[in-house]
Amino acid sequence: MSEPALKRTVTRLSAILLVVSAIIGSGVFKKIAPMADGLQSPQLILGSWVAAGLLSLMGALCNAELASMMPASGGEYVYFKKIYGTFFSFLYGWGNLTVMKSCTIAALAYVFAESFNVLLPLPGGSISIKLLATALVILLSYVNHRGVVFSEKLSRYLITTIIIVMVSFVAMAFFSGKGNMDYFTRSSPNAPQDWKLFAALFAASLSAFWGYEGWNNIGFIGEEVKNPQKNIPIALGMGTIIVIVLYLAMNAAYLYIMPVEDLAAINQAQHKIAAVEVAGVISGHLGAVILSCLILFTTFNCVNTTILMSARILFAMARDGLFIESAGKIHPRYQTPSRAILWQAIWAIILLWWGSFDQLTDLLIFAAFIFYGSTAFGVIIMRKKDPGANRPYRVIGYPVLPIVFSLFCLVLVVVTIIQQPVQALIGLALILSGAPVYYYFIKKKNKT
Repeated sequence: MSEPALKRTVTRLSAILLVVSAIIGSGVFKKIAPMADGLQSPQLILGSWVAAGLLSLMGALCNAELASMMPASGGEYVYFKKIYGTFFSFLYGWGNLTVMKSCTIAALAYVFAESFNVLLPLPGGSISIKLLATALVILLSYVNHRGVVFSEKLSRYLITTIIIVMVSFVAMAFFSGKGNMDYFTRSSPNAPQDWKLFAALFAASLSAFWGYEGWNNIGFIGEEVKNPQKNIPIALGMGTIIVIVLYLAMNAAYLYIMPVEDLAAINQAQHKIAAVEVAGVISGHLGAVILSCLILFTTFNCVNTTILMSARILFAMARDGLFIESAGKIHPRYQTPSRAILWQAIWAIILLWWGSFDQLTDLLIFAAFIFYGSTAFGVIIMRKKDPGANRPYRVIGYPVLPIVFSLFCLVLVVVTIIQQPVQALIGLALILSGAPVYYYFIKKKNKT
């Protein structure tokens, strides 16, 4: 009996826009404030965004080689199975459910609700915010249950609107006459030195990497992309480059309008978003409202795209007999892995009520880079293991680029364990909690 298969409906342009949609969420609007507070230097802030963008591009290009070789539902879950074996592959899938992608959905839904609360204050404070975030996860899970074509079209229209508004915001900032080019060279006298500077740069890098999180998601729907061997690598590269350019432009606009010490002060205030405050300086209350609406659009769209793509990991695991059987079923009418979407939604909602935004983002970045490094190193292993395999795309700068990215991921993971041991241990515990689950499903599989 053949495995259930999903239909190839996603075009090249749609794949590129899905990569952009999966990345642009809340980070580019919120993280400038903590970065300014920690670094106190506009040059270091922009440098952190450039470095994080280039490293994310390195990771995307490494991912593209494996994606072109193995374009199936599940992305790295499929690659790791061939490179490292079933157990490691399962831990990756389990880690996505318990930490990485579910945390992304929960954190973005929370920011959506928080931004909505700024526009239209909700009664009940944080409880109401979490209730609205929960409703968003349920709504968009239902949308994705109804079909990939509708969800992908919704994402395409939203991200096109988002890009237009972001470009318009940057243009308005630089032509408003309310900024100062001197702000780019004016560091605060409170800028950290020596070890404190290293710690601040590390914290800033986590903030920037949260902004770029999601570039690998397109591989999860490899089974549904047309001509995936060619279109997935193009989507990964082009989509990531588009986001790097947009992020640098947005952060340059913030730093042109506000001096770094004012942006840092926003981090000390509750319920303030840096991008909204900058928009208020440019065009008053109307600008702040428009920017708040933009954040609603981006977080709504990013939650939708993440739900769409990451549920395919659970679907792939269930097809292999390594997750709840129903998660491997395709809905007979909508042709979607609807049960996998349901299980993902349930855990995302649990995480949403368990942690705060910053706790969730720090947790998922640490966990994600364990596996990002494994992907890059996997490119080297596959070149040695199967040199004659068909590789429609070969990563540029091999082997330097995969080695550099793998080493960076290793350093980030080690430093996180030293700097944030509690978050690191929670992340590792959630990933390793999959070990007994794995052996349960293996035992069950062997009995059938």
